[in-house]
Amino acid sequence: MKKPSTLKEYYEYYLKLHENKVCRRLHVVGQLTTISLLLYALFAQMWLLLLLVIQFFRDPDREIPQQPGAIVSPAHGRVIAIEHVIDPYIERRALKISIFMNIFSVHSNRTPVDGVVVEKWYEKGRFLNASLDKASQLNERSAVHFRTRDGWDVTSVQIAGLVARRILCYLKKDQEVVRGERYGFIRFGSRVDLYLPEDTYVVAQLGRWVLSGTDIIGFLPVSEH
Repeated sequence: MKKPSTLKEYYEYYLKLHENKVCRRLHVVGQLTTISLLLYALFAQMWLLLLLVIQFFRDPDREIPQQPGAIVSPAHGRVIAIEHVIDPYIERRALKISIFMNIFSVHSNRTPVDGVVVEKWYEKGRFLNASLDKASQLNERSAVHFRTRDGWDVTSVQIAGLVARRILCYLKKDQEVVRGERYGFIRFGSRVDLYLPEDTYVVAQLGRWVLSGTDIIGFLPVSEH
C-alpha cells in the first residue's frame, strides 16, 4: 500500500493497520490522555502565573504605630544598608537606610513620617539589580522630600530594579501626609532609599526584614530643631 498523502488516505491506512477494535480503543484512550495531560500542564502553569500576579499586587492593610517621632519603613523588604552619606536631593548630611524588595515583597510604598511634601523629583536611568550600591545613582528613580511638623527633613527614594520598569508616586507638592499612608508602588523587584536626619535613633538592623507602614526603623531626634 502506498504511503498516504491526504487525511482521508491516512484514515483508511490507519483503519487497515489497526483492524482490531480493542487496539483502536487503546489508541483513542492514549491520545485523549496525552491531550488531557497537555491541557492540565498548560492550565496549571496559567494558574501559577495568576497566583504570582495576585501575590505581587497584594496590598494588605497595616497597623500604623502611633509613637511620637517614630519613622516607619516605607517598604516591605530586607535592610541592605545603614550608612552616613550626603543626601543628594537636598544636599545635607544624612543617615541612609536602604531596603531591598524582591518579587515576593509587597510593593506598595508607605510614607515614613507625618508632614508635608516639600518637593518631588523623577529621574530616568538604568535598570540594574536594585541591591547594588550604584543603583541609587544610576537606576530610574522617584524621590519625595517630606518635612515633618517639627521641621525635620526626610527624603524617600523609590528605585527601579532589574525587572521593575514602572514607578508610581501618588503624591503632589504641598500635600499633607500621615505616617504609614500609601504613597506609591514599584512593580516587581526594587528598592527604597530613605535619607533621615543624621542624629536619627536607628532601630532597623542590617539583614533584617521589615514591613512597610508597620515596622519602626527609627526615631527622629528629640532635640529641638
